[in-house]
Amino acid sequence: MADQQPRISETQFEEISRQRVPFIGQLGVVVDELGYGSVNLRIPFQDDFLRPGGTIAGPVMMGLADLAMYGVVLSMIGPVELAVTTSLNINFLRRPRPGDVLAHARILKLGRRLAVGEVTLYRDGDEDPVAHVTSTYSIPPDRSSP
Repeated sequence: MADQQPRISETQFEEISRQRVPFIGQLGVVVDELGYGSVNLRIPFQDDFLRPGGTIAGPVMMGLADLAMYGVVLSMIGPVELAVTTSLNINFLRRPRPGDVLAHARILKLGRRLAVGEVTLYRDGDEDPVAHVTSTYSIPPDRSSP
């Protein structure tokens, strides 16, 4: 898989993220690396991400994980905007202190209609993950965009 080029560029993915998923566009997600079957995203810290207790809110981490999974699927099938999440399971492993959150996503299995992947979330500068996500995406049969 490492020998193949991604089927979408970082610029294309960032554009789709901002224009087609406006909520995520507001979060300021940055693509650190996009390869065929893997993607690394970063969400720069904002005070608005904190919940009581000084930890980053779960919905922020879930949104980042879902976007990372979307990116990794598109890296393998191209800009098919109608690929959608069918399941997302998140395990919060430890409390993330304020700071950028990093998402490392990879595909476990790509089929004709479903893609299964995992995303590990880290607080920038920490070795231990703050959350682990498994997710399944549905791929439209014609693999075309609207």
